[in-house]
Amino acid sequence: MKAPNLSLYHFDGCSYCGRVRSALNRLDLQLELRDIELDPDRRRELVQATGRQTVPCLRIELPGGGVRWMHESLDIIRYLETEVANRG
Repeated sequence: MKAPNLSLYHFDGCSYCGRVRSALNRLDLQLELRDIELDPDRRRELVQATGRQTVPCLRIELPGGGVRWMHESLDIIRYLETEVANRG
């Protein structure tokens, strides 16, 4: 299932990011992956928005135009399981 309002900031060598990517596969969710090591603009975007470059970080576009940023792999997975996967 596509989740167009979600983007995951990550990089390949991050084990916590891998945990989230595995959950995405298990839940059959597709969202935009933004690799902060390969794309310096994405890294700057993350730091500007959150004040840190810690990944994984889920960017959630809210109805009405707001944005919520979520760090911590287990929090992200819980959100994906309860708020996203159950909608489909």
